[in-house]
Amino acid sequence: MTFDVINPATEKIVRSVPHTTLGDTDAAIGRAQKAFESWRNVAPGDRARLLRKFAEVVDAHVEELARLEVENSGHTIGNARWEAGNVRDVLQYYSAAPERLFGKQIPVAGGLDVTFHEPLGVVGVIVPWNFPMPIAGWGFAPALAAGNTVVLKPAEVTPLTAIRLGELALEAGLPEGVFQVLPGKGSVVGNRFVTHPLVRKVVFTGSTEVGKQIMAGCANQVKRVTLELGGKSANIVFADSDLEKAAATAPYGVFDNAGQDCCARSRILVQASVYDRFMELLEPAVQGVKVGEPGDEATEMGPLISASHLSKVASYVPDDASVAFRGSAPDGPGFWFPPTVLTPAYDHPAVTEEIFGPVVVVLPFTDEADAIRIANDSEYGLSGSIWTNDVGRAIRVSRAVEAGNLSVNSHSSVRYWTPFGGVKQSGLGRELGPDALDAFTELKNVFIAT
Repeated sequence: MTFDVINPATEKIVRSVPHTTLGDTDAAIGRAQKAFESWRNVAPGDRARLLRKFAEVVDAHVEELARLEVENSGHTIGNARWEAGNVRDVLQYYSAAPERLFGKQIPVAGGLDVTFHEPLGVVGVIVPWNFPMPIAGWGFAPALAAGNTVVLKPAEVTPLTAIRLGELALEAGLPEGVFQVLPGKGSVVGNRFVTHPLVRKVVFTGSTEVGKQIMAGCANQVKRVTLELGGKSANIVFADSDLEKAAATAPYGVFDNAGQDCCARSRILVQASVYDRFMELLEPAVQGVKVGEPGDEATEMGPLISASHLSKVASYVPDDASVAFRGSAPDGPGFWFPPTVLTPAYDHPAVTEEIFGPVVVVLPFTDEADAIRIANDSEYGLSGSIWTNDVGRAIRVSRAVEAGNLSVNSHSSVRYWTPFGGVKQSGLGRELGPDALDAFTELKNVFIAT
């Protein structure tokens, strides 16, 4: 069985990719387990050297990977270059980890007590379609650095860059079986990661609904999980902020990757005293977003991923929707949707549900307490932004908003050297940063009587 990868900007078939069967998945997991027996014993310096080589090979292919991602997922060429570079950077960052997996010596009576960070075994990584390259790297780089082997399932609709990364890993010298890419259906490959006893951990990025199913399945084997799920992030704009900058940057906090980002600031909360002025500033900023051919260097937003997803996003903006203003989008082939700003009632589905498209709602609030209440009135808690020139307020609101990642006077959610993850139904565990290695190791305690 094969799947046709469709270019979202042209609706043309890019490539037909064979699906991995259940039997092939089991065989790959078996190879990963066999490779683990030797990979875990590779000297830390040698494992580090191989990961650095992997980073170097990715670096040499950044432009190729970026061009492939433009076709694979409709990302703008600028974004795609950043994404390929992020894989390189994350590999480089975690190449330092094998030689720094420090344990502890703990003072005890009657002997010596030491701890070790031991690898788990085979790790299954399930990657979504919205950021196929970086999210793959966030899973496989620390897992490999800690001495695990990895089987990775890319999203069914966007497998091409993951397949290429698997080829580049072998080119860099990683042993056979250490890192394998298995394109296929979630119901076959992904589900087998959950049920196979040799897979000791599952890393999943995707919808909250599927994340709950994976978590429940892993519970049967007390299998570890890291889950990065949905989001409905708030962008809180206080009256004392730089309104011009807040309005100019707001579109890029939500419309980047056509809004197909669980960190998208899809709820803009504006203090009532400056609401009208903010909307005046926001309109030209939204209409200035350049939507078009992803391969064009000037393009800032590309298409949605598929026809079905376009239909879902459009359902939140019916003919009678409270549209304040919109940007533009190309006509003709491709899954295009213009940047859209809504001003609905607080209980409207566009306010409460993750749209995962270029649609943002703008809501007024009265004071600091009201802003915090609205921001936290969500089952999600992944990311968000706070705009204020009051340092005390920035700290108070940052501590009060229920989210795993917050930025003050910025829309940055991800830095590979800092932790990333959500609270509430946005996920479980943390990726990236110095602590990610803990998620891929068991802490073993050894007491030696003297």
